[in-house]
Amino acid sequence: MYCIVDVETTGGVKGPTRLTEIAIFRHDGLQVVDSFHSLVNPECPIPPFIRHLTGISDEMVQEAPLFADIAEQVLTITRDAVFVAHNVGFDFNFIKKELEWLGYDYFRRTLCTVRTSRKVFPGFPSYSLGKLCNSLSIPLNNRHRAQGDAAATVRLFEMLLQHDAHGLIPRSGGASLAIHD
Repeated sequence: MYCIVDVETTGGVKGPTRLTEIAIFRHDGLQVVDSFHSLVNPECPIPPFIRHLTGISDEMVQEAPLFADIAEQVLTITRDAVFVAHNVGFDFNFIKKELEWLGYDYFRRTLCTVRTSRKVFPGFPSYSLGKLCNSLSIPLNNRHRAQGDAAATVRLFEMLLQHDAHGLIPRSGGASLAIHD
């Protein structure tokens, strides 16, 4: 099992920054079998740069659940799955930080679609999600929103699975080594 994840936040991983949106697609290696999406009330103002980038405003998250309210769903949908994200260190460490603030230890095998794409599809001028999706003709709707970016990452992940001639992606049930960011 795999969970393709994307988050939107109030800033970088370090410090008191918080989640504003999360999308998770649980994938069995063939197709998406479950999903979870939510705006998240960060309990702090969203900086203007982030508001402009994501389109997520303070008003949009005002009535959204706190991360504490959705933590159990995040833990459940990602359980026994490889945590997959485009620049996995950011998304994984952000969720790990939010969960640690609630007293949870969070450990998952991880796979970075940026690093894996560089190996499976060498030679592209950029491996940013937008440019890579353009190079591979993957539709990317709702850019810089968790659900849109995660859905495009699902398509990218499926292409990586199809073209993974060197066994870079750990297969379900196997003892393969995960690629870490």
